[in-house]
Amino acid sequence: MFCSAKILKDKKITCFVAIKDDVENAGALYEDSPVVVDGNMITSRLPKDLPDFCKAIISQLKKQL
Repeated sequence: MFCSAKILKDKKITCFVAIKDDVENAGALYEDSPVVVDGNMITSRLPKDLPDFCKAIISQLKKQL
């Protein structure tokens, strides 16, 4: 979805390995980490990373309060 929206240029993200080339070709800076936060964009790789992903979302929401 991010690739289609053309919003990945110079953004640090992570993703499932099968789409790594796609996000890099869309201009993203791929990082192999459970969670990557770049501004308001929060990305994750796998279902097992969900606890870290949820913590990152909660942290970002707390910053908005």
